[in-house]
This record gives sequence, C-alpha cells and structure tokens, in this order.
Amino acid sequence: MAHETSKTGGDTPFSQAINQAKTAAEDFTRLFSELKLPAVPDVEILLSAHRRNMDTLSAANRIALEGAQAVAKRHMEIMQQTMSELSETLRSLAAPTEAPQAKAAKQADLLKKAYERAVSNTRELSELIQRSNGEALDLLNKRFTEALDEVKVLVEKSGTPKA
Repeated sequence: MAHETSKTGGDTPFSQAINQAKTAAEDFTRLFSELKLPAVPDVEILLSAHRRNMDTLSAANRIALEGAQAVAKRHMEIMQQTMSELSETLRSLAAPTEAPQAKAAKQADLLKKAYERAVSNTRELSELIQRSNGEALDLLNKRFTEALDEVKVLVEKSGTPKA
C-alpha cells in the first residue's frame, strides 16, 4: 500500500510540504475573511488570488512528480546497464586462459571503471533531482512575489479615500 502512495507522490516530503502550504493558505484565507476591517478588499480578488496560489502549488507538485519519475526511469536504465555490464565482466573474468597477474590487473581496471561509472551516474541523478526541485521552487517563488505585489496593491487601494 505504501508503494502505491509513493507512485502518486502523496507521501514525499515535497508533497507533504505542498499539502501543508495549501492548508495554511486556506486557513489564512478563512481567517482573513473573518476579520472586520474598515475597508475590506474585494473578496472576489482575494478568491482569484487564492485560486492562482492553488494552481501554482499544483503545477509545482506536478513538476516535482515529473522530476521524480524521470529520476526513477533513469535509475532503472542505469541498473539495467550495470547488470548487463556485470554479466559481461563475469564472463570475461571466467576465461581460464589468462595468467593470474593479467587477471588481477584486469580486475583492478574493471573495478576502477565501475567506480567511475557509479560516481558519474550518482552525479547525473543528483543533477536531475536538483533541476526538477529548482524548477518547482522557482515557480513557487515567482507566485509568492506576485502575491505580495497583489497584497500591496490591495492595501494601497483600500487606503485611498473613495470619492
């Protein structure tokens, strides 16, 4: 069951953070709407901003999920490649025609190449993760900045006397 949840991204730390942010935004909206301010901003504008916030959170979650899927796909490709190379290596090491010193040198060379490939693969997966998380956070940061600008405009409008 837990595996099924992780396919949808429902139990990842990023998804949990998104859900907490959604809950906080909804709580903020509810509390803000209950306040009795002298000049209440247009509720429709606030609801529209809230919808844009939720759309952005949804898009960020989608980007993170797509990134996780890309990482999982690439990881599977790496595992398949590694298993294929391992089989080939074991066949070549099983050849009885080589001298022990030549086999030892060959094993050392194979071990070095395997280590370098593992480091390269780990770096590649790390970059994939960073890229997708960066895209999601950039989207959230952009929306946050827009939301602050919207609040500033609303405050300025509510502070101006009406003719």
